[in-house]
Amino acid sequence: MEYSGYTVVTRKIISGRVDMKKQSINIISFLLFVTTIIVGCKEKKESFKATDGPGKGTIEISADESFEPVISEQIAMYEASYPGSKINVHFKSEADCLKDFFKDSATRLVIVTRALSFREEKIMRDSLGFLPRSRMLASDAIALVVHINSTDTLFDLQRLQQQLTGQLKKEQTIVFDGLNKTSTVRFVEDSILKGRHFDTSVVRAVGSSSEVMDYVASHESALGFVGINRIGNPEDSVQVRLLKKVKIAYMKCDVCVNTPFVFPSQQSILSHRYPLVRGLYYIIK
Repeated sequence: MEYSGYTVVTRKIISGRVDMKKQSINIISFLLFVTTIIVGCKEKKESFKATDGPGKGTIEISADESFEPVISEQIAMYEASYPGSKINVHFKSEADCLKDFFKDSATRLVIVTRALSFREEKIMRDSLGFLPRSRMLASDAIALVVHINSTDTLFDLQRLQQQLTGQLKKEQTIVFDGLNKTSTVRFVEDSILKGRHFDTSVVRAVGSSSEVMDYVASHESALGFVGINRIGNPEDSVQVRLLKKVKIAYMKCDVCVNTPFVFPSQQSILSHRYPLVRGLYYIIK
């Protein structure tokens, strides 16, 4: 995952797994930047002196649950660096994060996989009188996970589209972290289905990314869609145990010469050789 040109997490393939090494803690700098903006806005709008600051006070944020491992880790590091600070993060589906942003005055920041739409920007201008700041913070990817015993590990966009619409391999259940409100489902609808519709007889919805991997681990014919930082971190004991039950599949690279199928590594994500790449955005009031 990349943050503003600096490495947050480096992933490289070692014996078919993902080796993740923390190179820096630049999300901490981002959080410091966010709290500085919030305090600055508060001081301009209120006649009394703000009591919050980058190193102290409390803020409420909502974040896409598919980013929970990396966001939780960086918040813990930030709070350890600034003991007077408290960032209360609520991990939810993308739609619920945005609902918090629009309807909950306490939620001052959301971390999701898209910027505001033109219609949403207009709503914020009309209701708040200004346009919230937003920016792509990092590059992320959707990983395909299969059972550890599966030999079916090579996929391409055409095959995924045919499976999702029920034209191919209907015996393979495709598992998502929800069907209507999650960022993973929206990404698949926009980038793979492109106007087509799911065949509900081959698609199964569970409650979270963790439940997706649990389902795949117990069903040899299942295919799961999860955010890449949910799987493959050798420093996370839960993920290490999962990698004994599931494995990450490869996707066809249409622009590659010598490597027709690629793994979701840092390099393939940054270069977009891995096709299932998405952004990680912050939106702040």
